[in-house]
Amino acid sequence: MSTASAGSPGQDAAPYEVINTVEHFRGSVFTVITDTVAMPDGQTAARDYIQHVGSVAAVAVDGQERVVLVRQYRHPLRRVLWELPAGLRDVDDEDPALTAARELAEEAGLVAARWEPLLTLHNSPGYSNEQIHIYLAQELDGVDDGFEFERVFEESTMTTHLVPLDEAIAMVDRGEITNATTVAGLLAAWRRLRTAAPPA
Repeated sequence: MSTASAGSPGQDAAPYEVINTVEHFRGSVFTVITDTVAMPDGQTAARDYIQHVGSVAAVAVDGQERVVLVRQYRHPLRRVLWELPAGLRDVDDEDPALTAARELAEEAGLVAARWEPLLTLHNSPGYSNEQIHIYLAQELDGVDDGFEFERVFEESTMTTHLVPLDEAIAMVDRGEITNATTVAGLLAAWRRLRTAAPPA
């Protein structure tokens, strides 16, 4: 039996006690669970959710202020989406910044000399505990000649693009970029870079 509190640390919140947990499915990426939860008013309710291994993403921006985007097929939507280089935190105890660097190398063939934490998101807290760490990567260069990585399945058709950051923001405004992590990462990077830029 466990107790979790709603709200962020430091905020007062009523306890929501988990009375029972049923695991329906366990895979390599996520587990599907139903908890029976005691509500503050004394009633109980079933809550279905996904326990997720977690993710990372990189907003990689080059010296010409172009951002690296990939085009990847997402089967639940039956569509190819514009996305940031991203991936799962599927290596035990690996620093998320190292995971992001690995994903940037594998998906875009790039390394970055400068990494900064940008933001951390809960993509869909209504049904998943997935947490994604997004980093700003700068001072880009190609991977070493000896770097080898074989893309499989959906990643085998992935394409990589350099898009001016302002144009990427316009693509968000036009509804052409709909991946939530990508939208948040681009907007945060745009603000970070504009705030850091010296006045004209």
